Amino acid sequence: MNKLLALLAMPVICASAQAQGSLPAALQGKGWRALISDHTTSGWHARDGKPHTWYTASEVRINRAGPHELIEGVGPAGPVMINGRDGRTTDFITDEKFGDMELYLEFLIAAKSNSGVYVGGLYELQILDSFGAATPGVHDCGAIYERWIDGKGVGGTAPLVNASRAPGEWQSFHIWFHAPRFDGSGKKTEDARFLRVELNGTMVQKDISAPGPTRAAMEIPEAPINPLMLQGDHGPVAFRNIYVRRLQ
Repeated sequence: MNKLLALLAMPVICASAQAQGSLPAALQGKGWRALISDHTTSGWHARDGKPHTWYTASEVRINRAGPHELIEGVGPAGPVMINGRDGRTTDFITDEKFGDMELYLEFLIAAKSNSGVYVGGLYELQILDSFGAATPGVHDCGAIYERWIDGKGVGGTAPLVNASRAPGEWQSFHIWFHAPRFDGSGKKTEDARFLRVELNGTMVQKDISAPGPTRAAMEIPEAPINPLMLQGDHGPVAFRNIYVRRLQ
């Protein structure tokens, strides 16, 4: 093996993938609460009660030694949450439920990886390695994912622009979400809405209706309050700085 091949085979520490220090500017206002607060996965549970391999670490690195890039935790338990050693485990759900909310989180994916943030457990904001995509579509990072009706994908809303960074870099979502409304009989009177979504500080969604659950959503009814779900079975992903507050 020559020197170049040896270097490529080594696990590579991502300089941009260090654990959180000072809070991002978006979190300087009042009312924010951390959803990873004690360096453990407490406050979260696996979908359908299945076994899971989510864990926390102080920081992460990308391991390029195998056929696929993996994300590995480094150091003791810390503020970064990772979806297992092989990047495939069950989805992770908050014990707490939320209504109208402002949500901020940071994520890091490996090359060609895929995940998603299901706001209200039902409406997916797509995470994907979309770096360099010229014309992003409904499957790209920052998209509101399609619904699944009669065995095919329907609808979805592509991001306004491609604001994705390269895999191995920390990225951020800032989401303003309006929960669905119901009358006294339980009939839905207003769809859920993504009032605004920013990917890495760039607006990618503005005032988009979510008429129903997107593909692979939780099997729960639409409701005024529901949990948050992170997709864990589509490839390596890490999360940090997950914060929520009541919609301002």
